[in-house]
Amino acid sequence: MNLKYTSAFITIATNDVNKTVEFYHQFLGLKPEPYIPNAYAEFKLEKLRLAIFKPKASNVIEFNNSTGSGLSICLEVVDLEPAIAIFTAMGYPPPGDIITASHGREIYAYDPNGNRLILHQPI
Repeated sequence: MNLKYTSAFITIATNDVNKTVEFYHQFLGLKPEPYIPNAYAEFKLEKLRLAIFKPKASNVIEFNNSTGSGLSICLEVVDLEPAIAIFTAMGYPPPGDIITASHGREIYAYDPNGNRLILHQPI
């Protein structure tokens, strides 16, 4: 039997809703709708994909559930450098270097709550 669903979305739990909403508002350039200050907000993007992958051996600790979360939000971008510049200007510069993978280039960034964002530029 196949599961029938109407939508899928990722949720982020935080004690500072407004700070997190402002972070994603600045980065995505979208206004949240609906938005209930200090309680709830949604950003509606055109598409949402759920990807499952095995990290490279050099990144296993980053994705190990005992030290961090295996969950990531992957945002596909046309060009990494402008995305990195936005994060840096917002005060959240990616801590590492750009990684070249078989499927493109990517870099890890983090939101104010430490949730991992994978900024991915496809080949």
